[in-house]
Amino acid sequence: MENNKKQYNRIKAVLADRSKTNLWLAERLNVNKTTVSKWCTNDIQPTMDTLFRIAGALDCDVKDLLVSNKKI
Repeated sequence: MENNKKQYNRIKAVLADRSKTNLWLAERLNVNKTTVSKWCTNDIQPTMDTLFRIAGALDCDVKDLLVSNKKI
């Protein structure tokens, strides 16, 4: 089965780059670990406010959490 799901965020990649887990992020943001898992698989997307909170927790630019819409 082919995975044609659109990728909008890079939360999973940034967590991995920072050696952090979904559970760590869930605890930092006081959200359910299932919610973080769904963000990481792009099943659901965080709100803009939450995206900025994630960037703060991961000490990264909010742009790092998004898939670019520009072809390089």
